[in-house]
Amino acid sequence: MRTRFKLTGVTAATAIGGLALAGALTAPMAGAQSAVSAADLPNGAPDITVAAVKSHLNQLQSIATANGGNRSTGRSGYRASVDYVQAQLQNAGYTVTVQPFNTISGGSWNVFAELPGRDPSKVVQLGAHLDSVAAGPGINDDGTGTAAVLAVALAFKQARPVPEKTIRFSWWGAEEIGLLGSKYYINNLPSAERAKITAYLNFDMIGSPNPGYFVYDDDPQLQALFVNYLQSQGVASEPETEGDGRSDHAPFKSAGVKVGGIFTGASRTKTAAQVQKWGGTAGTAFDPCYHRACDTMSNLNDTALDRNSDAISYGLWQLTGTTTSPTVSPTVSPTVSPTTSPGTGYYENTTPVNIPDAGAAITSNIAVARTGNAPATLKVGVNITHTYRGDLVIDLIAPDGTAYRLKNSSSSDSADNVNTTYNVNAGTEAANGTWKLQVRDVYRADTGRIDKWSLQF
Repeated sequence: MRTRFKLTGVTAATAIGGLALAGALTAPMAGAQSAVSAADLPNGAPDITVAAVKSHLNQLQSIATANGGNRSTGRSGYRASVDYVQAQLQNAGYTVTVQPFNTISGGSWNVFAELPGRDPSKVVQLGAHLDSVAAGPGINDDGTGTAAVLAVALAFKQARPVPEKTIRFSWWGAEEIGLLGSKYYINNLPSAERAKITAYLNFDMIGSPNPGYFVYDDDPQLQALFVNYLQSQGVASEPETEGDGRSDHAPFKSAGVKVGGIFTGASRTKTAAQVQKWGGTAGTAFDPCYHRACDTMSNLNDTALDRNSDAISYGLWQLTGTTTSPTVSPTVSPTVSPTTSPGTGYYENTTPVNIPDAGAAITSNIAVARTGNAPATLKVGVNITHTYRGDLVIDLIAPDGTAYRLKNSSSSDSADNVNTTYNVNAGTEAANGTWKLQVRDVYRADTGRIDKWSLQF
């Protein structure tokens, strides 16, 4: 998390997203590779092990130790940090680009890698700042965000995902002296490229030793995504207020991009009520070593780091409509109306899926992160374009595989389209898990598609 400073002149070379970027830096630095757990998260996203994240944190600690005790802008430790992240990404098969800019403290760089999506006009971007303050190695601030985003990038690459939206991973320079890297990036991004960014997710301090679980409340949909996931893991959250305007989401928000993220707290003290909710020590800062030399590998809470790393993976997978099979429709994030509170239980998939004429059944998925059972009046909204709806058999498939018939075929139902809401008695079903809308066209001569569908718990 940053303090104030200012930007000076800039330089540039190759391109990503319409923005001039520098090519590869110096030779890669060897380091630990991220590992993927065998057990995926509820929506199919890779589980991110805390060991994988801490392997990168150990490397950042070693870099700081070898370079005067820090990784701050204009110092050799920051350049070595850039080289490390670049090498890890290149070894995993990413094409890495870096963006140079100058500050009065010296040169700095942003680092980027992408997973192309099926729709290149839509980008979900996420990031963390790679620099530390001059006073210390910056392991929680923001080695934790840096390492978690890197572990997620490597795990996603290993999973061979098929995202609907392009995923852009980012590591920012010079955050601690005024958000200079993210400001330079967004200020130099052409307006047409800015318009492609459907969301920016920021991860700055996610492993504080006396942790809270705070979720950015700038956008209701993105807030609900993380609130619901943490709730599904038995963790209550609170809206994030300490870091408002003080990290790399701020330039994106100012540019009109929807922003979200998670945070475990910095210099503010934990209250007795928060201890009742999360454990820890009342009257003590969430991170007593914030911006100090003691922000080392001993300044972490492994449980918070593990939970939040998984939340990043889950949220990114959900938000980008990612799947590991091109024949399965991707899921999208749970949405919540700005006039209601997060967790109201509205989930929607707006990714179109073609229905083959007299072919095999196709499915569209919605991953639900929710405790308890589904209601006895589960509302299933279905919007299908079809030139003869009597051809269609429609079922709702619960996470345990139970099928609920929504519509039978009928040779006498010659009208177009299906646009209706079905009430399903699903009270015996656990809400948490992947729900499927299954559609089959049983007669020849007409085709259609699922436009969107929703679940209201």
